[in-house]
Amino acid sequence: MTKTYRLRPPVPAEPGDRSYWIQTTSPDGVDRLSALDSAVTASIAIVGGGLTGLWTAWRILENDPAADVVVVEADFCGSGASGRNGGQVHTWFGNLDYLRAVTGRAEAIRLARATRDAIAEMAQLQQDDVLAMDLRLDGFVSYSATPAHDGNWRPAVALLAEHEETPYRELDSAEIVEVTGTATSRGGMLEQDAGTMNPFKLVMSLRERLIERGARIYESTPVTSIVTGDPATLHTPNGSVTAKRVLIATNAWAGSIPQINRVMYAVDGQVITTEPLPDKLAQTGLVDGKALGDSQMQVLYYQRTVDGRLLLGQGSGLPIYRDRLTARSNRNPALEAGVVSEMERMYPSLSGARVDYAWVGPIDISASHLPVIDTLRGADNILYCVGYTGTALAQIPVVARILAAQLQGIDDEWSRSALGHQRGRITKIFPEPFRFIGATIVRRAVMRRVRMEMAGRRVGPFTKGLIALMPRYRGPGDSLGE
Repeated sequence: MTKTYRLRPPVPAEPGDRSYWIQTTSPDGVDRLSALDSAVTASIAIVGGGLTGLWTAWRILENDPAADVVVVEADFCGSGASGRNGGQVHTWFGNLDYLRAVTGRAEAIRLARATRDAIAEMAQLQQDDVLAMDLRLDGFVSYSATPAHDGNWRPAVALLAEHEETPYRELDSAEIVEVTGTATSRGGMLEQDAGTMNPFKLVMSLRERLIERGARIYESTPVTSIVTGDPATLHTPNGSVTAKRVLIATNAWAGSIPQINRVMYAVDGQVITTEPLPDKLAQTGLVDGKALGDSQMQVLYYQRTVDGRLLLGQGSGLPIYRDRLTARSNRNPALEAGVVSEMERMYPSLSGARVDYAWVGPIDISASHLPVIDTLRGADNILYCVGYTGTALAQIPVVARILAAQLQGIDDEWSRSALGHQRGRITKIFPEPFRFIGATIVRRAVMRRVRMEMAGRRVGPFTKGLIALMPRYRGPGDSLGE
């Protein structure tokens, strides 16, 4: 028996509300590919032309250059989360505790090492002029901004030492101020094999190379419904795609499917980019392409761009009711002032700097804080992947190996990865309206905790208890055993 899943088309961002990455990479507007206007067939169809969809198509064609792959994108490739993020590139070593809880000890360290390999792979592809992405491996710095967070990186370092991995170097209070350029930093750690990139430039480069290799990519083609079966059928406004295997790779926009909605929730993240300030940034010590982030629960993440701007983002935690992504999830002026205020707190010399670009990027979050990979119920040929939780640029090329192997029926270490076999162990998120109400309460508690910690005040048990209501993965690996 077939089943029909109806998808909500995204609300495209107005040209002036698009990210810095998109507007500067394509200053004259994005050159769109043709829309689908007929019925076509494929071996594998991918819904979503972001980095998950494009990297998966890349891996599929690596495995089989003759593979018949179709990608359909509602707007233009990279218009969603892939073109709106903070451009930070770092490994899964910092999330080894999350990985071990979901996959077990051995697979967790293998996947973390694979993200390091993925960064090296991207660097080589850039060096060989295969892909363009402005990748700068000047390091990733995570630091404490309040006494409450001093030394909170040490458990991760100790956990990695058990596996004879030492990707991080601890920085004392003097070193961290020199590296970050802000007196608000107190100490932290540096991951050298990490850095920043232009994610939209990578999307455009992947798109071009995939077309050269035979993939068919259609833009301005929202999938309005998916009809299960063998093969499955994707319906679009003016055409359809019939395929043996399907991947849903639409990030937060996948929440219109009830099954997927129960394993992830979406919040808004706000990003700004200043006018060019190369001299002022140099005076603070920001002279290269390091990725930087502090230790707040509403983490601040930032970098100096290639053209000498400060790009600064913060997860607002603002919940999205029923995961309905509207124009507010493209730009929300109410969130911009808070990020500007944080910039001026950290870098008083930048006070009054003009903001040239401001945008919102929806973040899909799973309880495990890791990607959730599963198939739709009763349709094992329709795979989905959501829940990167804002950490993706080095992780997607790895996850894409898992997705490609499963879509192609390859029996190897990737198709057998525990990350790709989470059925029965996926923590469900509360349904609406309880989800929105709970998320609003937790967000206020998080904001209260951030304010108190930054003021050097003790956070009470009531606030901590509310924050503990946040969905959390509780699986068999929580003991961190094998």
